[in-house]
Amino acid sequence: MGTLMVGVDKKVNQAVTDFLTARAKGGVGLVYSQCCGVDDNSTPEGFLCIGTDEQGESHKMLTQSIHAVGGKVGIQLLQGAICAAPAKIYVPSDMPGFDGSIIPGMSKDDVHYIVEAFGRAAHRAVEAGYDIIEIHCAHGYLQYLFMNPTMNRREDEYGGSFENRFRFAFETIAAVRSQMPDDMPLAIRIPSKDEGFENNIPTEELVEFAKRARAMGVDLLSISRGNCLNESTKLNVPPVDIPQGFNVEAGAHIHDETGMLTAIAGRINHPQMAEDILEAGKADMVVMARAQIADPEFCKKAREGRDDEIIYCIGCDQGCYDPHMNPENYTNDVHITCLRNPAVGKEREYAFKKTSAPKHVLIAGGGMGGMEAAYRLKMLGHEPVLCEAGDHLGGQFVLAGETPRKGEFKQAAFDCAERLARVGVDVRLNTPVTEALIRELLPDYVILAIGAEPICIRLPGMEKKPVYNSHEVLARKAKPEGVVGIIGGGMVGLETSELIASYGNQVKVIEMQPELAADMGVLRKMCTLSSMAEEGIETFVGTKCVSVNDEGIVAERDGEQTVICCDSIVTAVGARSRKTDELTAVCEKLGIPCKVIGDAVQARRALNATADGAAVAYEINQC
Repeated sequence: MGTLMVGVDKKVNQAVTDFLTARAKGGVGLVYSQCCGVDDNSTPEGFLCIGTDEQGESHKMLTQSIHAVGGKVGIQLLQGAICAAPAKIYVPSDMPGFDGSIIPGMSKDDVHYIVEAFGRAAHRAVEAGYDIIEIHCAHGYLQYLFMNPTMNRREDEYGGSFENRFRFAFETIAAVRSQMPDDMPLAIRIPSKDEGFENNIPTEELVEFAKRARAMGVDLLSISRGNCLNESTKLNVPPVDIPQGFNVEAGAHIHDETGMLTAIAGRINHPQMAEDILEAGKADMVVMARAQIADPEFCKKAREGRDDEIIYCIGCDQGCYDPHMNPENYTNDVHITCLRNPAVGKEREYAFKKTSAPKHVLIAGGGMGGMEAAYRLKMLGHEPVLCEAGDHLGGQFVLAGETPRKGEFKQAAFDCAERLARVGVDVRLNTPVTEALIRELLPDYVILAIGAEPICIRLPGMEKKPVYNSHEVLARKAKPEGVVGIIGGGMVGLETSELIASYGNQVKVIEMQPELAADMGVLRKMCTLSSMAEEGIETFVGTKCVSVNDEGIVAERDGEQTVICCDSIVTAVGARSRKTDELTAVCEKLGIPCKVIGDAVQARRALNATADGAAVAYEINQC
């Protein structure tokens, strides 16, 4: 996965350097460049490449920066195959493209060209000063496709038998190793197991591949799981729905069978979990990428016994993976970011430098956006007062954590609240911000982060059935009984349906749009729909609810009406921003600058709320 911080030239730039150097400063043992193409023509814009001498020269900026802070840095070389789109795509055999066209399989000349490209890239990586090189042979990239008997249908010396299907990978290893000093380590990334195809790569073949690679000069196995070509893609960048450490046992099997130095990846996001893996001898190293996107000081804090201060990745995928799939839907940034760490890609801009002119700032609303603003203002030397109308902090993020598989979300909200207490933010619960309070405090700035509230709908005949909204259900203030009809098939509606189904209820979800979960990231959507199918939740798409009768919800689809029978109804049709007009008018009258952020602007994702909270803190800091 790339950071999308790279420009059209695909060179290392200051943003990439700052991002990775921050992790090196944070105590990580080995920083990887992010995935890096070996051929300029088949590396898409926005991704790092080392396919030209000019690109290779740019990598010195990164290696020198990380070495200057005492870190080690490696480069992960790959050819992205179908993932290279819209750049040139290489695949072993003819296969359908994303647009329905047929992508032709590689000629032998193409194969030789890419092998040579890996060799040239390795030479440039050595010249650039990298400490280790890794060849990516997993996730649906080119070497993996050649290994896979479903995707590789060649009838020449690169297809068919184990020897032939793995030949390309062996040739790549040889080309790379030949350009490296003998004492420079070489790694390969492989899957712990292959899955999702009619014919998967047998695990024993992966073991044999690793053993032979070792004999060719490979020093380290980096073991992940999943590929980008079927449902197992959810294991590449596993969302919160996938259990923590899900890949450990499968990876440990490869480790034991090969006897090689092994690193394991797969939602390992807590220091104690990492220690347990290492102490049990299941791996020799642990790969923690998103964990250190969320907190660049993860390792430093763990080393110092400050586990409770770590900002933990919660597998939301909102800022790191989803922008790769649907960039237009997620953030205004042109690069990845993080719900838990809005400083990603802005490490210089968002540094904590104490102000010489502290401001008194009143923050209305203790959701994720308000808490982020309060924390950053405090760390910058200002005096925020955070007022929350309810009896706890966290807002709707706490509710989100009430749904199946999302307990980490709820814990994240609690952790944010504890962080505010730790740094000494003045937090006042059960304290709505009013005109009287603003007049009493007379702050230098006011931030309105009062969030959104569920949209209430009324259909003819609705009084015939018990009706609740999704927030009431998630907050455990209501428990629908019998057969439950849910109006609204977005993220909240689907997650609410799973919660209700967990009580033993039969659930039916009705969505007016032609697809469910249009507001959900692709991997979380995949996991949620799969879980709903297992639970027997019925779904109706392209279906408009028009009224309610004694039997249930009267719905219309394709001009025809039908009755979806149910005993109770839950509405989950979205949320609208709470009104801020009165408070902004008060601030204007008093001459106090006022900023509206998060869902109070527009009901969006938590990613947007924390980004807004950080942005307004630095905006105030510059005034």
